[in-house]
Amino acid sequence: MADFTKQLSKYIPETAAPIISQWINDTGCRFKVTRSRSSKLGDYTAPYKGNPHQITVNHDLNSYSFLITTIHEFAHLKTYQDFKNQVKPHGVEWKDNFKNLMSPFIKLNIFPPDIIEAISSYMNNPAASSCTDLNLYRILKNYDNKAEDSIHIEDLAENTIFNLKNGRQFRKGEKLRKRFKCIELTTNRTYLFHPLAEVFLVKD
Repeated sequence: MADFTKQLSKYIPETAAPIISQWINDTGCRFKVTRSRSSKLGDYTAPYKGNPHQITVNHDLNSYSFLITTIHEFAHLKTYQDFKNQVKPHGVEWKDNFKNLMSPFIKLNIFPPDIIEAISSYMNNPAASSCTDLNLYRILKNYDNKAEDSIHIEDLAENTIFNLKNGRQFRKGEKLRKRFKCIELTTNRTYLFHPLAEVFLVKD
């Protein structure tokens, strides 16, 4: 049985790593740390054509965000094991699994008090992801290594042009429900951005 504790400790609090390592082994899950994705923090793919369960998590999340995202995706895995595709992705079954899987980390006092408070509120009715709960997401963002000249999309005026870290350039558009519709200038394609996504103003 492989021990992933050392590798996981690079991304999550050290005391949490043995538990996640055990989950990976117990489920036979393929666990991948991926590039940053603006549309999601992580995802779960059910087994198909002989492939195992797969969970991916963005590499650049702070340790608390990485851990909560990992727990979120393992709750999907557990729900699939229990019910296959017969229940809603974020229905009551998933919510129960998320709460149960979060429990050992709460008992270990891994999270700071402000995150514990936000998690407790979030767990009363967990949303589709931690980033859709703005209160929890704001608290988690406080633990990021924020670039000095970055700004949140929600703080930009409409039609402002901004860059991502990789240089891609967008124009901010209207808000659609919880996210902002933005147009990539080189492709004219539309993307939806989280209000707290960190971007950079285009310098003259």
